[in-house]
Amino acid sequence: MRIDILTLFPQMFEVPFSFGIFRRAVDNRLVSLNLHDIRAYTHDKHHTADDYPYGGGAGMVLKPEPIFEAVESIKAGIKDEVGELPVVLLTPQGRLFSQSIVQELAEYRHMVLICGHYEGVDERVREHLATDEISIGDFVLTGGEIPAMVVVDAVVRLLPGVLGSEDSPLDDSHTSGLLEYPQYTRPADYRGWSVPEVLLSGNHGQIAKWRREQIIRRTLERRPELLDKANLGLEDRQLVKRLTTKRSQVNTDRES
Repeated sequence: MRIDILTLFPQMFEVPFSFGIFRRAVDNRLVSLNLHDIRAYTHDKHHTADDYPYGGGAGMVLKPEPIFEAVESIKAGIKDEVGELPVVLLTPQGRLFSQSIVQELAEYRHMVLICGHYEGVDERVREHLATDEISIGDFVLTGGEIPAMVVVDAVVRLLPGVLGSEDSPLDDSHTSGLLEYPQYTRPADYRGWSVPEVLLSGNHGQIAKWRREQIIRRTLERRPELLDKANLGLEDRQLVKRLTTKRSQVNTDRES
């Protein structure tokens, strides 16, 4: 996959993507990361990339010209067989980032990310250039650089060959719409806290059953709203009912 990022601060991306899994992905040519300084596409001697908002107001707004020209330059340099090119604007007003969006973006061979800054970008970028808008949460950051890092990290780990095992992402939290089961490693006993016996039994059927129960239990305890959207089987629904009844009884006992 090729990823092009438009930003006022390309230096911000140098360290986060220089280590670990992402670095190996780059070295193995599984992903290509290209940083574009928006100021490089300006034409005045001061490299002006922002200006005051029409109508007044606080802050500065990123100008449309350098952003349009940067994306057009990228498009001019790619081959037709790359296919559809998503141009993603990172903005608090975008659709809320989720694992399903990660999986959607991972299907592309190329994507462009636009990092807003200051008061944002000229509205014409959103209307006539961006094909998608993404927010990583209901809060506001100083710019789109950190959200872009989040998007890149989440998408790249799903690309074939990036992780050590192709099965690694399958049980991740949110991949199935639910939270992941608890994980343990050696030692089997640490300060008196023991690993659940079922995980040491070697009985893969019982382990799978225990893990599924933990997925349901943990999701119910921490993110119950996810269960409303999940595709649950009969056994899962029965477990949810038992756990919910048990929790209600415990709460009743505490109040009495």
